[in-house]
Amino acid sequence: MKNEREMKPRDKGDVPDDPLSRMRHSASHVMADAVRRLRPNAKVAIGPSIETGFYYDFDTEPFEPGDAERIETEMRKIIAENLPFTRRVVSRAEALALFESRGEKYKVEIINSIPENDEVSYFQHGDFIDLCRGPHVERTGDIKAFKVLSFAGAYWRGDERNAQLQRVYGTAFGSEQELKDYLARIEEAKRRDHRVLGKQLDLFSTDDLIGPGFVLWHPKGAFVRYQIEDIIRRENVRRGYDLVYTPHVAREELLETSGHLAHYKENLFGGMELDGQRYLVKPMNCPFHAAIYRSQLRSYRDLPLRYSELGTVYRYERSGVLHGLLRVRGLTMDDGHLFVREDQIGAEMTACLTFSLEMLKLFGFENFDLFLATRPESYMGELDAWDRAEATLRGVLEATGRPFEVDVGGGAFYGPKIDLKIKDALGRHWQCSTFQLDYQIPERFKLEYVAQDGTRKRPVMIHRALLGSMERFIAVLIEQHAGAFPLWLAPVQARVLSVSEKAAAYADEVVAALRSAGLRVEADNSADKLGAKIRRAQVDKIPYMLVVGEKDMAARVVSPRTREGQQQPAEAIESLCRRLADEARPPLPGILAAAPGAPGAPAAPPVTSG
Repeated sequence: MKNEREMKPRDKGDVPDDPLSRMRHSASHVMADAVRRLRPNAKVAIGPSIETGFYYDFDTEPFEPGDAERIETEMRKIIAENLPFTRRVVSRAEALALFESRGEKYKVEIINSIPENDEVSYFQHGDFIDLCRGPHVERTGDIKAFKVLSFAGAYWRGDERNAQLQRVYGTAFGSEQELKDYLARIEEAKRRDHRVLGKQLDLFSTDDLIGPGFVLWHPKGAFVRYQIEDIIRRENVRRGYDLVYTPHVAREELLETSGHLAHYKENLFGGMELDGQRYLVKPMNCPFHAAIYRSQLRSYRDLPLRYSELGTVYRYERSGVLHGLLRVRGLTMDDGHLFVREDQIGAEMTACLTFSLEMLKLFGFENFDLFLATRPESYMGELDAWDRAEATLRGVLEATGRPFEVDVGGGAFYGPKIDLKIKDALGRHWQCSTFQLDYQIPERFKLEYVAQDGTRKRPVMIHRALLGSMERFIAVLIEQHAGAFPLWLAPVQARVLSVSEKAAAYADEVVAALRSAGLRVEADNSADKLGAKIRRAQVDKIPYMLVVGEKDMAARVVSPRTREGQQQPAEAIESLCRRLADEARPPLPGILAAAPGAPGAPAAPPVTSG
């Protein structure tokens, strides 16, 4: 189909055959050569190109900040030598002898893991030899603009039981201007980093006494989360979902029945013994929702049944991949599970997708990419059911008229899915929303409904996450807005700044009036000068600073100033209350208004793709 593109999974070490990826892969070899020239005893591991550049792992002592410049200087020398990249195919025995003689134990391990019938090859430039399938540029001089970016630790083969290596990240582009633009985006990304802003704005934290990957939501961050969750609950109810709550632990048999024990075991937390039974902390909400469904016999007239839960789950993520709110061990999913008849799948899947797009638009995300994720290597169930499910989802995507990619093997173990990746203000993609079609769990739980002809039939299950986990979505939201939340979402919408002690009582009066209008306001009556108060409010990303002095008090007005520095005309308290209250309303029609189609209800906003 013209709106479909296949995206096949890459084996570790494979490089896409496009000019930029080839150049970046070649740059990783040059970087490894430079490190070996500077540190002859360093052992090389792997060094692929990645979406943003390249990296290489080394078994050596940790790098220091000044090493980046030294590595870059050595790389320039190698590039100036304009050495050719030459490829040689060798026997396994010859490859083992070569890399054993060079003391490259990681390359030896890789060679021993290559299937017997696979070709073994290496690339060489100058004296540097690297086990590699390629492809590469012709000569080192073909590498244009490059930069060594950062250092990090990394476990060999991603397993924390293995040796910890030193990873060097870099990037390369076809021109200096492209590199300059990319480095500017990196600096902007640092400015928007949700971990930095989370601390600066007092939104959340973690504590080693609790453990890595578990988030403490501070009052301001908790309020942002509350606002999002409140909207999700309201909209779910408005669209025909029933709210449910489920436990955080269950007997091991529940996850054995659902298939999670067999297919998701590496992500499960250790269990506990209670009354002679083994219990596990829940990694998913779906088995619990299946249990609610089977609590009574259902009729075809009852379907679709739509359950919604902001359910907290716990998944073991290795410490090396934990990253602020983006990768955590305790997360709350805006989960929905729909139990439908076969003839209802298309309409319900389309409604789920539309629902998600409208929610993303509410939070400022207009650009996205769609993916059809197909059967993975580890799956459960019959191929016929998988084929039907994949064909159905393909039809849903094609009906949207939007382009999509096929993520071969990217589905869940119980069914294929539609993934929606949002694009933020810096053009970065984030996986949040997902919609999965599942014939397997209803079968394993023996779920039934009474059909119109009186026979018993299996429902089909749709797993639906509108925004994904609250943690990840809020991280993306913080970075999208650089911490400057829109007025309706900001935990503090305005701060009243008194010019002098004499105006402090009037500042408190203004706060009380605005709070009575439903606004979230606080006062800064400290003894600091007004300039310091303004700077503090700007650092705190407060949308409005309301300056009050003795003249304002006499005239019963307030002098508003935006966080962007725009000074607005003085305004009466009553007028300001009405204006800010109106501006602070959530922008999505229907959440606090009549349902679509009702008299006087606003039209639903159009959804656009980037």
